[in-house]
Formats: sequence, C-alpha cells, structure tokens
Amino acid sequence: MERRKVDILCVQETRWKGSKARSIGAGFKLFYYGVDSKRNGVGVVLKEEFVRNVLEVKRVSDRVMSLKLEIERVMLNVVSGYAPQVGCELEEKERFWSELDEMMESIPTGERVVIGADFNGHVGEGNRGDEEVMGKFGVKERNQEGQMVVDIANRMDMAVVNTFSEKGGA
Repeated sequence: MERRKVDILCVQETRWKGSKARSIGAGFKLFYYGVDSKRNGVGVVLKEEFVRNVLEVKRVSDRVMSLKLEIERVMLNVVSGYAPQVGCELEEKERFWSELDEMMESIPTGERVVIGADFNGHVGEGNRGDEEVMGKFGVKERNQEGQMVVDIANRMDMAVVNTFSEKGGA
C-alpha cells in the first residue's frame, strides 16, 4: 500500500476471528470482522492519518462490512464484501446479496460509496448492452455471479470499474 500510494484498501479472506481494529505497521490500521479463523472475513485497511475521520463502522457479517469516513466535508462509505464461491450453497449466496443490498440501502442518498469486493464472478468480455455500468475489458464468459454484479451496479447506478481499462501484464 505504501509503495503504490494506496490510502484505503478493502480486503477479503482475512480469516481473523473477531470484530476489531488493529495497527498493522507502516502507518496503517485494519478494521476487520470475522467469525472463523479458517474461512471468510472482511476488512478495510486505512492509512493512519484517516483513522480520525472514521465516523462509523458497520460489521454486518464475515462477508460484508463498511466504514463511513468524512474527508474534506464529503461522506465516504467504503464497503468491503466477499461473495460466496461458485460451489457454495444457494442460501449462503442469497444471504450475502441480501446483506449487501441492506448495507447499500442504509447509506443516505448523497453520500459517496465505494465497494471493494471479491464477488467471485465473471462479468464477461464486452459489455453487451451494459455500457452504462461496465467497460468492455471483463474476462471470460459472464456467469450467474457476474450477472449479479452487473444487476447490482445497474440497480444502484454504480460501475464495475475494473472493466473500463485493459489490464497490463503481471
């Protein structure tokens, strides 16, 4: 984060049990939530200078949490999410999408929102009529999980930002 000048980072699969905030060194603090040290867990890492700007932390589940910050008189909600993998039970997937919907609905109109998530889906190459919410640089074929991502972006007037530019080599 320091080398790439990243001030806020959403993380998934933290696998840390608990509902805490802890300094992780190099001037960063991790806010996290997890119920099992073997799976799941979400978090948001902040540069220490922004910690005093945190107004609220909502820890919904080991798959959805958010931080509300006030930065230069702008309310910014940072949502970290971790969708169930393709092989998981339908009930678990539905619970995740419901929790994410509830989180998004709880954010007042006019406040800014950024979702940093591992949605475990593919939105597909090209944008097939979804130009309003995504670019043409997705990967693979769209799967059911990817369709859920496009649907939520459409419903909430958001964008799948990592599809708007071609990814460079590793």
